[in-house]
Amino acid sequence: MSQTRRLAAILAADVAGYSRLMGADEEGTLERLKALRRELVDPKIAEHHGRIVKTTGDGLLVEFASVVDAVRCAVAVQQAMPERNTDVRVDNRIELRIGINLGDVIVEGDDLYGDGVNIAARIEALADAGGVFVSNTVHDHVRDRLPFVFEDLGEQQVKNIARPVRVYRVRDLSSAASPSAPIQPVLPLPDKPSIVVLPFANMSGDPEQEYFVDGMVEEITTAISRLPWLFVIARNSSFAYKGRAVDVKHVARELDVRYVLEGSVRKAGNRVRITGQLIDTATDAHIWADRFDGALDDIFELQDQVASNVVGAIEPRLRQSEIERATRKPSESLAAYDLYLRALAQSHKFSAEGMHQAVALLQRALAIDPSYAPAAAMIGWCRHFQRDHGLGGPVSDADVAESVRLARHAIVAGKDDPDALWMAAFVLIVFAGEHATAASVIDRALTLNPNSAHAWHSRGFVLVFLNQPEPAIEALEQAMRLSPLDPLGPGFKSALAGAHFAAGRYEEAVEWADRALHEQPHFDPAMGVKVVSCVQLGRIDEAREWLRRRLELQPGLTIGGWKANAEAKIASPEILALYVDGLRKAGLPEQ
Repeated sequence: MSQTRRLAAILAADVAGYSRLMGADEEGTLERLKALRRELVDPKIAEHHGRIVKTTGDGLLVEFASVVDAVRCAVAVQQAMPERNTDVRVDNRIELRIGINLGDVIVEGDDLYGDGVNIAARIEALADAGGVFVSNTVHDHVRDRLPFVFEDLGEQQVKNIARPVRVYRVRDLSSAASPSAPIQPVLPLPDKPSIVVLPFANMSGDPEQEYFVDGMVEEITTAISRLPWLFVIARNSSFAYKGRAVDVKHVARELDVRYVLEGSVRKAGNRVRITGQLIDTATDAHIWADRFDGALDDIFELQDQVASNVVGAIEPRLRQSEIERATRKPSESLAAYDLYLRALAQSHKFSAEGMHQAVALLQRALAIDPSYAPAAAMIGWCRHFQRDHGLGGPVSDADVAESVRLARHAIVAGKDDPDALWMAAFVLIVFAGEHATAASVIDRALTLNPNSAHAWHSRGFVLVFLNQPEPAIEALEQAMRLSPLDPLGPGFKSALAGAHFAAGRYEEAVEWADRALHEQPHFDPAMGVKVVSCVQLGRIDEAREWLRRRLELQPGLTIGGWKANAEAKIASPEILALYVDGLRKAGLPEQ
C-alpha cells in the first residue's frame, strides 16, 4: 500500500478515568459513551469537517484539514459536556480529555501515522478532565483567529518524542465565547504555587458540628497563609463550595490553583477523627494524606493542634512537588524561584557536587533578582557544609565574608519570609558567632510561621551551642513532630545527638547519631558527635573507626583546623573543650 505525507490538524480524545467508570458500571458506561458519540461528538466532528481516523474503547483520533476547525470542534464539545452531566454524580460523570497538534503525518489508506499523530496523543494524555490542550504549532496558527484565551504551560517532555513540546491550555471553556463574541478577561495566574483549602465534609450527621468543621478549615487556611511562598485562596472564596459535590479539577480551573487540600471530620461520642489529603491537580497525584484523632474536651486546642500538624506535614511535600516541577522546566525559562528550588534539590543530596551545584544555581538566581532573600541566605548555608563538613571546600575568607553579607541582606529583604530568616540566622551562627542576633531572627521566623520545622531546628541548633541542651531538645523534638519525613531529617537527628551530648547523655547521643547516619551514611555532623560520645563512653576503638570514616570525607582535618572553625559557633567553652578532648583521644592530630 502506497504512503503519502500531508500537513494535518490531529485531534486526540479519550475519557478521563475510563477504567474506574467501567469497573463501577461496565454496561451503563458503554451505553452512555455510545450516546455521547451519537448525540454530540460525531455530529460536532461532522459539523466542523473532521474525519474520524480510528476509535478505541474510550477514545478517538480525528483529522481536520483546518486547525481552526479542529479547535472550534474541541471547544464546542467540551462546552456541551457540563449540560450532559447535569444531575449525574461526580464519580459517575463522563469527562473528555482532548489534545490537538498540527504537524506532518504519514497517510496509508485510511490510517495516519508519524510524530504529528503521536504528539497529539501525548498532549491529550497531559490534558485534565474537561480540558483542551494544544501544541505550540496549533497555538501559533489560531491565536489571532479565535476568541479563546490560551494559557502557556511551558515545554513538556513527552514519551517517545525527542524534543520537548510547548503546550497551551484553552482557558475558561465553560464560558468560552462564540466566534463573534469578545474575549472574556481572566484572572492572572499567581506567580507562586497556589493552594485552596476546601470546606471539610461533616461526616458526623450532626448539623451542630458544622461550626467545629468550619473552624477547623479556617485554622488550617490561616496557618498555611503564613507560608509566604504560597498563594492561598481566601476562606470566603473556598467556602463558596461548601455543601457541594465538587471535582478538584473543576475547582482548580475556577480558582487558578495547582494544589487542593480537602478532608472530612467524623465525630463519635467525645472523640473526633479528622482526615485530609493534598492533591496536585496538574497530575492528579496525592502528595499527602493523613488522619488525626482527638478528644473534644478543648475544641480550640484540638483545632490548633491539627492545623499545626497539617501545615508541618504538607509544607515539605509541597516544597518537594515544586522542586520536581522546577526540575522538569527547560533551563532557559527558569526564574529566580525555580533556580532556588533546584538548588534545594541539590543541597539535599549532602554531597560535594550537590553543594557546588546549589551555590552556582543560587548565584544565578541572585543575578536575576538580587533582592531574592531565600537565595541570598541559602548560599551561606551551603558554604557551611562545604567548609565545615568536607562537602566541596575549600571555602575562602572572601566566601565567608560574602555569606555573612548576604545573610544580613536576607534578614532585611526577607524580614517577612521565615525560610530566609532561619537560614540567615544559621549562617550568622556558624560564620560570625552572632548567637544573640541569630536567636532574635529565629524568634521572628517562628512568629511568622510557628509551624516551620526548619526554624525550630535552627532554634535547637543555636541553643546547643549556647549549652542549653534541654530547651534545645524541646525545639528539635518539635521540629521532628512537625515534619517527621523531612529531607533535612538527618540534620534534625544530628542536632538532637549534639544536644544529648551537651547534656551528658552519651548513650542517647550515640543513638540519635546512628539514626542520622542510617538516613545519610556520610553525614559528617553526626559522625563528629558519635566520635566524641564514644570516647566519653570509653568505646575508644569505635571512636577511632568513626574518626577514620570522617577523615575520608575531610582528609587533612586537625584539631587546630577544627577548633578554628568551631570556636565561632560553639559559644560554650565547656562544650568546646569536651569536643576537643574527644577528638584528641580518638586520635585526631593536633596540626
